[in-house]
Parts: sequence; structure tokens; C-alpha cells
Amino acid sequence: MTELLTIILAAGEGTRMQSALPKVLHQVGGLPMVSHVLRAALGAEATRISVVIGPEHDKVEAVVASTAPGAAIVRQTSRLGTAHAVRQARASFADASGNVVVLYGDGPMLKSDTIRRVTEKLDAGADIVVVGFEPDDARQYGRLLLDAAGRLTAIREFRDASAEERAIKLSNSGIMGFKATALRAVIDRIGNGNAKGEFYLTDAVELANAADMRVEHTIGAETEVLGVDDRAQLARAEAQFQELRRDDFMAAGVTLHDPKTVYFSYDTEIARDVVVEPNVYFGPGTRIGEGVTIRAFSHIEGAIVGPRAIIGPFARLRPEAFIGEGAHVGNFVEVKKADIGAGAKVNHLSYIGDASVGAGTNIGAGTITCNYDGINKHRTIIGDNAFIGSNSSLVAPVSVGDGAYVASGSVITEDVEPDALAFGRARQVNKPGYARTVREVALSLKQSKPK
Repeated sequence: MTELLTIILAAGEGTRMQSALPKVLHQVGGLPMVSHVLRAALGAEATRISVVIGPEHDKVEAVVASTAPGAAIVRQTSRLGTAHAVRQARASFADASGNVVVLYGDGPMLKSDTIRRVTEKLDAGADIVVVGFEPDDARQYGRLLLDAAGRLTAIREFRDASAEERAIKLSNSGIMGFKATALRAVIDRIGNGNAKGEFYLTDAVELANAADMRVEHTIGAETEVLGVDDRAQLARAEAQFQELRRDDFMAAGVTLHDPKTVYFSYDTEIARDVVVEPNVYFGPGTRIGEGVTIRAFSHIEGAIVGPRAIIGPFARLRPEAFIGEGAHVGNFVEVKKADIGAGAKVNHLSYIGDASVGAGTNIGAGTITCNYDGINKHRTIIGDNAFIGSNSSLVAPVSVGDGAYVASGSVITEDVEPDALAFGRARQVNKPGYARTVREVALSLKQSKPK
């Protein structure tokens, strides 16, 4: 296999984002944009990856390391254009023998197939390959200039283009592929004699043509190759991402009652015959088993839901929640770092955190596992086929055995043996007629207050 080096340019501050966060770290589908590009490069079987980042972009470096641990980091201290940025990665391509593809860290919709199309043309004999696109509104994109035979002769930046050149629809995506030998031959010959005084990598096309190299182009989809420069474009990228994910899931056998109100993350996994009602959010790290029903207004993140479970409406599953087969997690229930056993039911107004709930157990409305003592988290263990009465508080660390019964309104601070009945509440006392006295005192107090 031909060696493939990808150089990802990710040094921009993103001033139009109006953010302290580097532009490439803004997320689409729950994943930083630069990670989307890294995943595309890895999917195209890049043998080496170099990422050019800004001088103080330690957060970018950390994200790159988590997504592509073998990627090299290069810092660009002065932002003098795309060719200057590529020069910073010289150590990566100085001895390269295969292909080099230059990508951009703010292009979250890029697909591995587009990178492969570039490398296929390089392998077939091209020295340079440029990815163009045909937008509905070309605006200020650079233009691809073709001769009568359809051969790419130059790329003209909008600021430097004539009126005739600006009328051309075929635009430059910025993505370029090089034979490593061709990149080395032209990179240091690129000057900055243009309206912005920057070193444009696109000038490599004219230099290569002058040297009788073979220059080609390929066409990409506008929705795939466009970069993100501001919050409005970020929102459009998110909308495109969600639309594609919805289509993919429905094609795979998932029912979405109102697709436009359901939001997915980059790694969401959903099996067939799942039904998702309106206004559901899937955060990163979520896996949904076959035949599950997710009712409206539920929020699920970092959770695993077993087959045929029912979630919601208005349920929240937080990271490390595991919901067993056929279990029910109902309205206004929050589950965090807890295992809910097969067939168990937590149907109403409860918080189950740092806990294990056994198979077939019923958790009554208003039950809380009191897992935090102000310093440390503690675990609650509830066995199989137990019954926890409504409005109970289980103060961890504590365990309730198989088949045990906790009376409603109890505060449980000690372990409950299997099949035991536990009461953890004060004895009820009735005082006949005293309610009338309480009301009279309250009314007297109200009347005595200044108006």
C-alpha cells in the first residue's frame, strides 16, 4: 500500500467564532471538529498524520492525542498562509515516498472516501489533485481555472480574481493531494505576491503546471467540503450531521416519530426495531438494544440500554447507566452509574445513582439512593425481586436483599436481609381535632401581619 501522510491544518484561532476555545475544538455531533477530520484520515488508512496547531493550543494537542495517538504535532507560531503552515510540517514529508493530502481541521463533514478519491488519482499518475465543489453561492471562495480541455491550470483566490474569473462556479475546497516528490519540488517556491501578502498553497498548481507536472481535480459535495468559520456555519454543519445520522438510522430499521426533533452523537449505536418518540437527545457513548422504546423528551448519555426496555417519557440516563432487558425507566427518573436489572421497574420521580438494582425489582415513586456524603460517593445494592416503597431514601452504603420489602416513606440506613420487611420511619400519631387548632393559629398569624 502506498504510504499516505495527511497534514491537517488546525492553527486558526477562529476569531469569528467569538470564543476563547480554539475553532477546531467546537463540536459537531458531540465531537470536536478536528477529531472528525482525524477519523476521516484514519478511515482512509493514513499511515502518518501531522497536525499543525497554534502556539498555545495545548487543548487541541490533547484532543488530537486522544483521537489519533500516533499523530505528530507541529506548532505554527506565525500564521502566514496555508503554504507556510504546510512548511511547518516539513519534517513529516522531507523523506516521504508516497502521497501527501492536506486537510483542514474545521471540516467536520469530510468523508474518508473523498480522501481515497484523491489518493487514487495520485496513484494513477497525477502529481497534484485538488478537490473542487460547485456551491449554489460561490461567494468569496477561490476559483478553479480550467483550460478548454478541462485541465486544471490554476487556482485564483477571490481577492486576486478578475471579474471573469469570479463568474466561474467551480470553487476550491482547499483539500489538496500531492505526490511527496511534487510537494517537495514546489513548496519552497511559493511566494506571497498577492492581495493578502500570504503564502497560498493553491499557487502550487501553477508552479506544477510550469514544471510539466500532471495536475488534476475531482469534485466533492458542497455539504462535505465546506469549512466552519462562525457560529452560523457551525449550526449548519450540525444540522447536516444530524440529517445524515437520522437517515442512516431509519434506513437501518429505527423508527423516528419526528426525525427533526431527535439528536444523535457521532458514536450513537441503535439496533433495529427501536422506536424513538419526539424530542430525544442521545449524547456520546450511548448504545440502544433491539426493540427498545424511547419515549418523548428523554436525555440519554453514556448509557447502555438492553433489548426491549422502555425509557421515559422525560427520563434521564447519565454516564455508566446500564438498563437491563425489558426494564422500565419512567417519567422524571434519573439513573447515573447504576445497573437496572432485567425486568426491573423504576417508573416515577426517582433518582438511582451509584447503585445496583436486581432483576424484577420494583422501585416506588420518589425513591432516592443517597449516594453522596459531601466528600465520597457510596453504593446501594438492591437484590432481585425486591420492593422499595414510594418516597423511600436508601442511605448508602447499604444493601437490600433479594425479595425484601421496604415500607413506603422509609429512610434505610442499615442493611435489609433477604425477604425481610423494613420500616425506617417514625410511628404515626393521630390527634383528633388538632387540625382545626393549627388552622386557627395560622389564620390569626396571617391577620396580624401588616397590610
